[in-house]
This record gives sequence, structure tokens and C-alpha cells, in this order.
Amino acid sequence: MIVRNWQALTSHGNTSGREIVLRIIESAIEQVNSYRLVREQIKVARDLSVGALKYELGNIRKIFVIGAGKQVTFVASAVEDALQDRISDGIVVEKKGWGCKTNRIKVIEGGHPLPDETSVKGANEIVRMATNAEKDDLVIVCVTGGCSSLIMLPPDTITIREAGEVCRLLLNSGAPIEDVNAVRKHLSQVGGGKLAMLIHPAEVLSFIAVDEVAGVPWGPSVPDTTSFSDAKNVLMRYDLWSRISASVRDYFDRADPLQETPKAADFRRIGVREHHVVFADNSMLCRAVERKASDLGLRSMTISTSVEGEAKDAGIFLASIAKEVEKNERPFKPPVVIIAGGETTVTIPASHGEGGRNQELALAAAMKIAGSRRITLASVATDGTDGPTDIAGAIVDGYTMEQATEAGVDLVESLRLHNSSSVFRRLNDAVYTNDTGTNLMDLIIVYVS
Repeated sequence: MIVRNWQALTSHGNTSGREIVLRIIESAIEQVNSYRLVREQIKVARDLSVGALKYELGNIRKIFVIGAGKQVTFVASAVEDALQDRISDGIVVEKKGWGCKTNRIKVIEGGHPLPDETSVKGANEIVRMATNAEKDDLVIVCVTGGCSSLIMLPPDTITIREAGEVCRLLLNSGAPIEDVNAVRKHLSQVGGGKLAMLIHPAEVLSFIAVDEVAGVPWGPSVPDTTSFSDAKNVLMRYDLWSRISASVRDYFDRADPLQETPKAADFRRIGVREHHVVFADNSMLCRAVERKASDLGLRSMTISTSVEGEAKDAGIFLASIAKEVEKNERPFKPPVVIIAGGETTVTIPASHGEGGRNQELALAAAMKIAGSRRITLASVATDGTDGPTDIAGAIVDGYTMEQATEAGVDLVESLRLHNSSSVFRRLNDAVYTNDTGTNLMDLIIVYVS
């Protein structure tokens, strides 16, 4: 099972509602397992076929597999099982303590959500393999969310500690992931398409799980659309410019055009041969929820696959919709499963507790639905890790506020201090998962019986 503390989560509160929500989460995540989705894409006979793409194996000298991201080992494993001994060498970088085992492809564990020395090690190994590829080689690049941190390779004038501090400040600023990545891509020697340039003149085939609200292909092998000026503007916009190290400020002030991330025109001018396959995204995840709800005889409605903004505000908004459904049977008639996907943010002050965006969303919602006997809400990170914690998310219902009061837990104060993890551990409402095999942002399910 994916949810490993199922029994504890359904032992209290609205047990029937919790059971339904967890069954839906379990099924939806299983349906978007990266191994299965990628393996279905690859057909190997005399030729290698990936969707509409076809490669003549007889014309390929060597095949290399590289990549990075949370749960990326499931992608690599699918490629490995399809191509087997046709793979000459491979290396991917996975988050520490997560992922599945591979046979031919080496796995290095890197730092996430903040890059560290292991991220540099993994990036250097990937660079070594990329630059060794020759014209008649095929390099398969596996990309899932978290890639930017797991293979961070800052320029020589910036230490990984300084780059990591920039990432920490950005993640605590409440900036959306697109803004965070605009900076991270320009702090890395492999980000924003630079990896494809290193692989050239070999051919590049990328398998990409889209885990950004923008919903477009991304990663170190895809041409970038942002610039140094965009990255600097992000740091200025969130009042971080004066808080980052002098070496990082100097790097952006003296931005070398030769170090700019490559654009699509650069790929065409140089002749970079790059194709990418988006094998999963958040919309696919939400459709999987709809299918499971239908199997359970429930109507469902996906209201958004691009939820953004402060997590607590999103929680209050979704809880408000659920209360309207419960009270006035609008905009949906119960019983109904309301589905939302995306990636919220949390603006973190200097003094704070422990938590993650999914836990904070659920905590805010719990107070809004207090007293309801028909509403259950869960918010989970599909990769199994919410923020810097080992918790995937949380499940709440109309009994949660009451149980917190009985346990002496102040939900209002906990939300103010961004201390959601201690609340949900105490109430047995923290969702823990085994490896999910996917990473498609966050999934929020609201069930009104």
C-alpha cells in the first residue's frame, strides 16, 4: 500500500469519509506510477519507439541514461527494464532515503529541498557522462520534480552553501515554484537546458514528469525561457537581494551572456537534437481521481489543476466550497468528491515551527469545517514528502477541531507559528506513505457525503 498508516488515520473522526478519501488517494497515485507510465511508452524490437518517436537501434553506438528528481528511480527503472543490456551506462540522482533499486543504472542520493555537497557530486557525475557522449550516441534524460536541487552545480565563484542559502530564502519567501526555478536555473551549470548543450552532439531523449503549475515541459535538457534579469528581478521582488551573499549578487550583476541559459533558438542554431516526452502531469492525476470516484459510485468535479497562493488561504477557500455544498447543495449536489491539484506556498517568518504546504492547507481547512459531520479533506504531496518533513500531508474532518481541543492542541496558534506537523502527529492525522513512484505536485480531495 502507498499510505502506510491507513489504520491509524481511519480509527477516529469521520471514519467512513476518511476511508473513501484514502481509497481514492491510493488508487489515483497507483494509476500515475512513473514506472508503469514510462514502461508503456517504450517499445523495443528492431527499433526503439517512444510514442511517435522512432530510433533505429542499429544506428546508435551507445545508450546512456541520466537524470534527477524525487522518485526518478522509477523512471530510470522503466527505461532500464525496456532497454536492458542495450544501456551502456547510467546514473540518476534521487532524494536521500527514497526511490527504488535499479540494476544497471547507478543511483546517487542528493540533497532536497536544499542542495548540498551530494547534489554537487551527483551533478558532476552526470556532467562527466554527458560530455563523454558522442555524435552517434543516445542520451536518455529522466526528469522529475526536485531535479534543480538534486543536481545543483553552482559556478566556480559561488559555493554550494551560498547557493543553498539562496534556495532556502526563496522557498521561505512564498514565491511560486516558477520564480524559484528561474533563480535556481541561473545558479547551476546544468540547469535550464545547459545539460542538453553538454550532451551535444549526441541525441537527447527526455522523459519528463511536469510538476509545475505552468504545465509545460521543463528541466536541464529543455530550452529555457527565463533570463538572468528575470532571476535577479525575482530576488529583488521578494526582498532577498540584500540577504544573499555578496558573491551571488556579484554573479548576477556581472552576468556573463555566455553563461545564459540556452533558448530554443540556441538549440536550433547549434543543432542540438532534443526530443522530450511528457509522461505525466497533475491533470492526469486528477483524472485518475475522477475514475476512482466513479468506480465508488460518486460524482466528482475537478475545480483546478493549478492551485497556487498561500496554503492556508487555499485551505480556507476549499473548505468554504465544501460548506456551501453541505448547506445549500451548490455548486455541486452531495455526495460529491471535489478535486484540486497544484502547488501552494507558505511564507515562513524567521521564527517558525515544522510543517509543509499540504499540512498547513489541511490545518486551515480543519478550523473552517469544524462541527461538520459530512466533510472530509485531505491534502498530500504526491511524492510522499511535504516540505522538509517525512510526512506526505494530512487528513481532517469536522471532528478535528474538537479532538484538538480535547488534546490541548491550539490550532489557531499552531497555524500562526506554521507548526502543523506537531499537530497532525499528535492527532494521528499525518499521512505517511511508502515510495509513491510519482511526483506530480499536490493533490487535494474534499469529500462531502
